[in-house]
Amino acid sequence: MHPTFTTRQHSAAKFFLLALLIIALDQFSKWAVHTYMELGSGGEIPIFGQWAKLTYTLNPGMAFGAELPAPYGKLVLTGFRMLAVSGLIYYIIRLCRERASGGYIACMALILGGAVGNLIDSIFYGVIYSNAPLGSPTRWFYGQVIDMIFVPLYVGYFPKSWPIIGGTYSNGFPIFNIADSSIFIGVALILLNQSRFFKQQEENQAVATERAPLVAPDSENLA
Repeated sequence: MHPTFTTRQHSAAKFFLLALLIIALDQFSKWAVHTYMELGSGGEIPIFGQWAKLTYTLNPGMAFGAELPAPYGKLVLTGFRMLAVSGLIYYIIRLCRERASGGYIACMALILGGAVGNLIDSIFYGVIYSNAPLGSPTRWFYGQVIDMIFVPLYVGYFPKSWPIIGGTYSNGFPIFNIADSSIFIGVALILLNQSRFFKQQEENQAVATERAPLVAPDSENLA
């Protein structure tokens, strides 16, 4: 499938401003949690009773706290995030030039903002908040992501057949942040609006055929 194209070219600046807004909200929330909350369950603040809470948590790795092997797994993960962010920036600029659907580009901006938000944590928080795990080769690039939104949907052991987290115990998940939420919302909106944001390849080929100049085959030109 290919993105749906419009007749008007978009300015990439407004989409980068949307990503910047997500980054600002994410970083402000993490600063506030670090400054005013106690780390761990002892500092929990109920939002909707037991259904949702604010809990200051440090995530050293990927989703659900999964980690790559120490000591350089974290560095590999941070490097991958940097490549992903660079790719998203290039892709958004390309989509704007190709006049893709504005809604689709906005979703990519939400994903970009979330990715940059967590990347900042990985690169700088080991220095700014001194939260690099013990034994890290350096505090740079080894910062832990600050999570705070706790929705305890599941308590117990994950099935052993699950990759990475199989067999581990969960005392409730997910615990996430605004950056994670932005990425999830961006991906969910893309999945829910596929018919708006994308055209089937066959449709694009049909349009290209209609726009192609009517040139007689070589056999007719030689006749």
